[in-house]
Amino acid sequence: MIICFQGKKILLGLGVVLITLGLGCSGARAADHHGSGEKPTLVLADAGWDSIRIHNAIAATIIEKGYGYKTEVLTGSSPIVIQGLRQGDIDICMETWTDNILELYQEGIAQGEIIELSVNFDDNAQGLYVPTYVIKGDPERGIPPLAPGLKSIKDLPRYWQIFRDPDNPAQGRIYGSPPGWAADRILRTKMETYNLQERYDYFNPGSDTALNTSLVSAYEKGEPWVGYYWDPTWITGKYDLTLLADEPYSSDKWEAGYACEFPGVKVTVAANSGLNHGRNEINFLPSPLFSPRCSFQWRLGFPLGS
Repeated sequence: MIICFQGKKILLGLGVVLITLGLGCSGARAADHHGSGEKPTLVLADAGWDSIRIHNAIAATIIEKGYGYKTEVLTGSSPIVIQGLRQGDIDICMETWTDNILELYQEGIAQGEIIELSVNFDDNAQGLYVPTYVIKGDPERGIPPLAPGLKSIKDLPRYWQIFRDPDNPAQGRIYGSPPGWAADRILRTKMETYNLQERYDYFNPGSDTALNTSLVSAYEKGEPWVGYYWDPTWITGKYDLTLLADEPYSSDKWEAGYACEFPGVKVTVAANSGLNHGRNEINFLPSPLFSPRCSFQWRLGFPLGS
């Protein structure tokens, strides 16, 4: 099956949907439903971006239409979602960016609160992006190339005046990661490693929504913008953005002030351990992937109880 998302074709290979009956729900909710004989309502996590919503929609459609369960979606930031998963307020998180909430996630696994069901995808990217028109211009929009030599993060000091901080015009502005993400700490260290703080202020956007708004607003106006972003997202699908190059990843460079590109993040499907309360083995495996080129090839297998 092929659908369109943000103008791109997405292949949904829902081949080999293997289902062994036997899926419960978490904590006290599981006990309530077991007593009444009703099928539980399964709660999916929405951490705020579109790819997780696509995964949720696919999973919910199969669960509801194929097996008669109700689903709900609980929305929150990444840390809140993982805390909800640990507490049993959420049953399934279809897209867990593990490195961004690593301590919270690993604690949940170690304490038996979270089950890591599978790797959803790991062919992702993150780092400092600029709209491509900043480098190449956009003749159709009448935008000249403002920073034609900007290729890597190390070139940024040469172009700080292009990205002036409106609150401090003597510096440039780099939009950082949302607070609470591991990327926030990493980028703050990178600012020092590459001496970017001499020419740039690191601006914390407050949330991923605010970060999105700043980028989209600048892009629609044809204005310069440089900041943290990641791929895949609807924004990287819709807008022409360039990831600034960095040193190739190596563990030695990473441990020496994050002096290299971000490694790929393992994005998992995770569930509350109570999801299988009193039931048979869970095997909810999206495999493989949601690639940055917006091509889904899914193989789903998960037990749903009767």
